[in-house]
Amino acid sequence: MHNDIPGAPRWYYEDNGERRGSLDEAQMIELIRAGRLDRHTPVWKIGSADWQLLDDSELRSHLDSPVPPASSGRDVDNRLIWLLACAPLLGYLLEWVLAFALNTSQIQTERAMEAARYWYATLALNLLLGVLDERRLKQTGHDTARLRGWVWLAPAYLYRRARHLGHSLGYFVAWLLSFALLLLA
Repeated sequence: MHNDIPGAPRWYYEDNGERRGSLDEAQMIELIRAGRLDRHTPVWKIGSADWQLLDDSELRSHLDSPVPPASSGRDVDNRLIWLLACAPLLGYLLEWVLAFALNTSQIQTERAMEAARYWYATLALNLLLGVLDERRLKQTGHDTARLRGWVWLAPAYLYRRARHLGHSLGYFVAWLLSFALLLLA
């Protein structure tokens, strides 16, 4: 892709660690509108000292035009996050269901639970609910880039989510209490 206008600024962008370009401004705008470039994409223009995020470049104005703002934190549906807050207890219940389903006697079931043979069910439930909630937030227009890496660690995700949305730490505290109850059981 080459520009026929001499002296027009040439742009490059990073895609999965690879440098792409050289593109003129119109081609960059086309990629932004197509959703292939977002605010966190590193870009560089000939004559610039260093790479910068698209959100910090002169192309930023093209990011904001077709996309409505994220819904406010008070309008976010929290039903899924409250399930995640109770996930340690729900996961323990799921472990018992698995133990009953996969063992032939009550004694085997109890031994399986004493040996914590199905611990992964609770972990899987926490992960699943965290991933689903992060996706739901993203669909409502929230920038979840800073949350995404924390879905594997439910309490950290709950804390960061509450801070990101301006919510109280209620669901974070509920998860901690739920986990404490599980340890006491």
